[in-house]
Parts: sequence; structure tokens; C-alpha cells
Amino acid sequence: MCGIVGYIGHEDAVTFLTPALRRLEYRGYDSAGVATINGHGLEVCRSVGKIANLESAFSVKRPSGQIGIAHTRWATHGRPSELNAHPHVDCTSRVAVVHNGIIENHRELRAMLIAQGHAFRSETDTEVFAHLVERELPAGLPEAVRRAAALVEGAFAVACIWEDAPDMIVALRGGSSPLVMGCGAGESFLASDISALLGRTTETVVLAENEMAILTRAGVTIRRLDGVAVNRASVAISGDREAIEKGGYPHFMLKEIFEQPKAVRDTLAERVDPATGRIDLPDLGLSDAELASIGRVNFIACGTSWHAGLVGKYLCEEFAGLPADSEIASEYRHRKPVFGPDVLAVPISQSGETADTLAALRMAVRGTARTVAICNRVGSSVSREVEGVLYTRAGLEIGVAATKSFTTQLVAVSLLALKLGAVRSRGNEREISEAARALATAPALMSELLASSDGIREIAAAIAERTNCLYLGRGLQYPLALEGALKLKEISYIHAEGYPAGEMKHGPIALIEGGLPVIVLAPSGATLASMASNIQEVKARDGLVIALATQGDDTVASLADFVIRIPPAPACVQPLLLSIPLQLLAYHLAVLRGCDVDQPRNLAKSVTVE
Repeated sequence: MCGIVGYIGHEDAVTFLTPALRRLEYRGYDSAGVATINGHGLEVCRSVGKIANLESAFSVKRPSGQIGIAHTRWATHGRPSELNAHPHVDCTSRVAVVHNGIIENHRELRAMLIAQGHAFRSETDTEVFAHLVERELPAGLPEAVRRAAALVEGAFAVACIWEDAPDMIVALRGGSSPLVMGCGAGESFLASDISALLGRTTETVVLAENEMAILTRAGVTIRRLDGVAVNRASVAISGDREAIEKGGYPHFMLKEIFEQPKAVRDTLAERVDPATGRIDLPDLGLSDAELASIGRVNFIACGTSWHAGLVGKYLCEEFAGLPADSEIASEYRHRKPVFGPDVLAVPISQSGETADTLAALRMAVRGTARTVAICNRVGSSVSREVEGVLYTRAGLEIGVAATKSFTTQLVAVSLLALKLGAVRSRGNEREISEAARALATAPALMSELLASSDGIREIAAAIAERTNCLYLGRGLQYPLALEGALKLKEISYIHAEGYPAGEMKHGPIALIEGGLPVIVLAPSGATLASMASNIQEVKARDGLVIALATQGDDTVASLADFVIRIPPAPACVQPLLLSIPLQLLAYHLAVLRGCDVDQPRNLAKSVTVE
């Protein structure tokens, strides 16, 4: 949510800042702006809407200079407007600040500053930081930023420039909002996300909480807010500019759907021996003996990652015989859950910066739980605060709606469940090795499914005018029903609900009437007969049934209006296969309805505030 970029070097700053902002569009935003310093002072340009609008504004006033900061805003305090767009300035318009996060005590700070004679221009919480810095400038910019941060409550990241200090950018991270930095020859870069720096540097340094960085042309220095210098090793960037281009696809989401076989293959690589089914997870940070002592597993996540955790819950119960839960992080952190050293807390976060998941993780750590994260970002906050990490290796995901990050999370929770089962020696070693070998076949099955997926667009066209949908599943298919409904809501703006099929009689059946699309997950397996009965109940009330069924199994074919086939596979692999048609159905519906697929309204890729 929100995106920060900064540049100091030898070239025109806007030349770097504008394309860097474009690479952060996927985070979600409603306005954008740039501030630079040159021989004439501080220059600011802001606009509402897309970055293209900001570029149009450059024709009237294009900031110049070789140092600058820029921002994409996702509104929290104050409606989207040019006045509320970042960067924000002080009373004298000599200090500019960009900010990601929330300043929780901004009202009290605003009242204090107004009483001291400061004049505000915007409705935002961010502007108070610019005035706090202004008040402390006699101490120099770094110290002014540090003193301002000391008064601020909340989770935030800021970058600040001052026209009297044209040789530095000062950045500070005061909470869960990420900041990364990189260096080139005579230049330094700053961004909320590594994707903004691709192609400009090969090494990055991640700012930890309560640290400040000073960027100059000579490089980056970091120190804690208590003044202690920090010497942190850089992290190599994986990926390149091609990774953030569409590669011939009309949307990033479609490209990333088709990248899933590779992402799953990469996530499995070296972790599963396809011949023996042996699982090797060396980065878990816990020995086999420690894993064997675990008595309960708590997956902790938000949104799509929570659905992956639900699949993990089912698999931990099946293969490891362990009680398991998948907890919604935003609720978990407001309860009083019971912890102990026999509890394994597993935060799941694509970005590793999700604010609610981080807060819940810290609760678990305080409660003496053991911790292993499932994450896609090396060096992220979540990955630094746990004992071990199972990285998902999905690569860069630009589309706001999770696709390959979800399926790689499914692989990760599967591997963790199988590993826990293997070390607990419950006499099901053969079952576990067979499941692991089956997982190794998933990338090929996913490629096969994608190659025969063209018909899904025609199904989407048949329901594109509908305003409601119901998704039904049982067992491992229930979390996929939730995920399918979420995808539809996110990008097509069609209201959808996912339900356990057995609960249909307890309420949702009242919604079924002529033409209501009901997407039924009915692959071969233990729940198929029950799902067939559910389909008959839907058809008896004139619902329109779209069934996801296994190739060669005609149990539901005669009952459904449309059938989408998936390759035959064991139950533990089916969630990976079912994900693809659910994603494609949502994608095609969004395109047919003229929606912004990659940047759906009101959503952000990484939710770094509550």
C-alpha cells in the first residue's frame, strides 16, 4: 500500500522516479507525485489518478534536479485529491516528505503544531511529519527526521529531502512498512519494493524497523534511532526488467497464471526427491526432533494466504495427525490465544510485510511458540523474525490478485505437513512418500491444464452479466471455493460467496433461483458423491451449475450446465489444479466486464497498515 521511491545521483531524477513509480503501481494507489531539489529550490508536482496523469502534469511543471522523491498514494486519511497527494511540504515549502503507513496520533500532533503556528494544507496524517521535521531543522536533516519520528505513533516509513541539504535523502522505517535501498556508480536508490530497483542495481539493503538511512551519491549509511551504526550485508536481487514486463500477455495477471507451473517447479526443486518422495527442508530452522515435539500448528495469514493456511490445516491433520488451525491474522491479534513451546506458529505472507500477520507473529513469539514462515520475499520483516523460512520462490508478482503466490503457498503448506508427518513416525511413511512424489508431478499437470483452458472464456461470457455467484466445495475443495469467490470479487466486482457444500441447506440455498451461477468443485475422490447430490439440489432450484470435474469422470457431467476438466490427480495435488480454472474464470469475467484486472479498485498488493 502506497509506494515510495527516491533517487540521488548524476542524472535527472524524474527519469528514474517515474518508471520506478510505474513498477509500484501493482501496490494500489489513487494519486501520485514527485518532489526534486535543484538550484532553484524545491519543486513539487502531484496529480490524482494514474501515473499517466502525473506525466501529463509534467508538461506544465516538470520538476528538475538530480535528487528527488516520489510516491503513489493509497488513501487512508483524506479523500483522493491533489492536495492530499504526496509529497507533502512544510510551511516554507522547503522540506518534502513521502510516507507509507499510518500516523495514529496525527490529530494530537496536528493540534500541537497548529498551536505553535504551523499552517496545514491537506487532510492527511502525513503532513504532520513535514511540519515536525521543519520544527527541528536547526539540528540538521537527519536529526530532524529522527526527532520527528520519536513523536510519531504507528507503523510508518518516510523519506525526506530539504533544499538546504541537496546532497542527501533521509529515510526512516518506524514500523512494518518496508524500505529497500540500492547503489550504483555515483548514485543511490530508495524504494518500498525491490521491483522498483530492477535493472538499476544488483544488490539491495533492507532497512529494519527503527532504523534510519542517509542516501548520498557516495552510498548509503544506516544507523539505529539510538545512533548506533549498522553494517548490514546486501541482498542480491533476483529477477530483471523482463520480469516486470507483460511478455506479450494483455495483463500481468494472465502472465502470472501461466507462470505457475514454473513457480511450483521452483518451489519444489531440491526439496522433494521425485524418485523416493524424501522431503528436505533445510531452512526450517528446527531439527527433526524439535519438529517431532510439535503438538499443534497455527497457520496465521490474511486473505488468499489464509486460504492456503486452511489447506495446510487439512493436510497437517491428515498426514501428521496434528491438530491445526488457520487463523485470520487481523482477528487472531485481538484475541488471547494460548501458546507454548509445543505450538508451531506459521505466518504466511507473500510480501512478508503484512501488518496484521506481523503483529500476530509477534504475539506468538511472546507466547514462546516455535515459528516458521512461509514467504516469497527474502529479507522481509516476517522472514527476519522467525526461526526458519520456507520460501515460495514465486518470483515477482505484479498483479494485485494473488495467483502464482497462492499456488506456491499451497506447495509450501503441503511440504510442511508432509515433513511434520515424516518426523512423527506414525506408520504412514508410504502414504507420505507417495504424496510427495505426486506433488512432484504437479507442474506437468498444471501445464497440461493451461494448454486446454481456452473454453473457460466462453463459460465466462455466459455469466458475465450476473451480479452474484456461489462457490461450493467439500474437504480440501472448501478453501478453494473461498479462494475462487475472493478472486471473482477482487477483480470482476461480482458479489460471490464460498461455502462448504454441506452447509448449503443452512442458508445459502435460499439464494438459489433461476440462473444463479453456482461453481461446484467436484473432482474425483471421497466427496464426489456428496457433491453430486448438492448439484442436484442446485439444479432443482434452477441454478446454473459450472462444475470443475476430473477428466474421464462423468459423475457430474450430466447434471452440470458447464464442465471444466482437470487432469486426474491424488487429493493432495487437486488444490493446485483447481486453482487455475478458478483464476482464469475470474480473469475472463473481469476482462469481459471492462475491469482493471491488474489494479482492481480499492485494493493494494501489500497491506502494510491495519
